Amino acid sequence: MPNTAGIIIIGNEILSGKVQDANSPYLCRELRFLGVELCRIITIPDELEIIAQHVREYSNAYTWVFTSGGIGPTHDDVTIDSVAAAFGHKVILPPRLEALVRSFYGDDTNEAHLRMARMPEGGALLDTPPLQTPLLLVENVFVFPGVPELLKNRFSLLKERFQSDPIHLRQIYLSANEGQIADVLNKTLDTFPELMLGSYPALWNKDYKVRLTLESRSESYLDAAFSHLQARLPQEEIVRVE
Repeated sequence: MPNTAGIIIIGNEILSGKVQDANSPYLCRELRFLGVELCRIITIPDELEIIAQHVREYSNAYTWVFTSGGIGPTHDDVTIDSVAAAFGHKVILPPRLEALVRSFYGDDTNEAHLRMARMPEGGALLDTPPLQTPLLLVENVFVFPGVPELLKNRFSLLKERFQSDPIHLRQIYLSANEGQIADVLNKTLDTFPELMLGSYPALWNKDYKVRLTLESRSESYLDAAFSHLQARLPQEEIVRVE
């Protein structure tokens, strides 16, 4: 069975449109490259019970869960409490995290800053670079900051641990429209039911009108499906293959 993942984006600012979510597209691309099967993404508000419910549900369903947002110093940062509640853990202030926060803020450290030194009891501190927000692992839940630059920094340090069996990809670009090739695609899937086949129109692209993506964890299966499909497409409509 492939490793699976779920992403939980947390923040009223995302739901209200005040801030655009840049983290889930980034994680989608990275996890796909690593061979992880991303099963679900959800965006939810800064509400403890809602966050805890989804963390618990996702943790039971997937190999790994990634949360983003809600771990700062302000009133609406409730992710730590929510993750703790999801697993029935207490929230603690470990000396190591407190020292990390105090070393960053120095004499300006206040109670709000120390909120970022809290973590669910039993959680693990995976990364302590000289930045405001440490990376926590609780059960199978990775608690990431919401700031895209910080999330990318943290994920890049850990990404190798998520390496799974790769998903191989081939692509075909066509000048035909989807209606012209729909029957060929359906028959290809009849022959290769395990093939992950995507068809994406590019209506205003001057180079091509449709991009087909063929994916499989088996390279030989993918090669066979690719050859089968390519031979049955209208040859004059094929712009290029990759």
